[in-house]
Amino acid sequence: MTEPLHVHFEDLEIGQVIPLGACAVDAAALDLFAERFLPGWDVAYGAPEAMVYALWSRLSADRMGGWAGSKTLAVDGLRFLRNPPAGELLRGRLTVMGKDPVGDEKGVVIAQQDMLDEAGRLVFSCLTRALVARR
Repeated sequence: MTEPLHVHFEDLEIGQVIPLGACAVDAAALDLFAERFLPGWDVAYGAPEAMVYALWSRLSADRMGGWAGSKTLAVDGLRFLRNPPAGELLRGRLTVMGKDPVGDEKGVVIAQQDMLDEAGRLVFSCLTRALVARR
């Protein structure tokens, strides 16, 4: 369950790092994902990029669901650095890179969002822009 809508534009600071939570690359889900969306993908190579993106998207949406009036405007600069194997635990993090007020009611938050493996190595990274309500 997410927290009530406590995070507003003014609550976020440039440089702030926000944990997104963690999720594992489930072997059964990996098999099913490959079968349905990437026939021919050998799961021995690990999770394909599209599945890594889906795992990140879920963690990010769950965390930002507690932000007041939040709406993702853009996801840019996607970087896929490795395909994590089944069973790998991935951690997500969001780093606030910039903020831009847009009128009295909302602002744009620019963030780098990353997925890291158990060893702390970067698996996936992207830049996002989200609209967040002001107090």
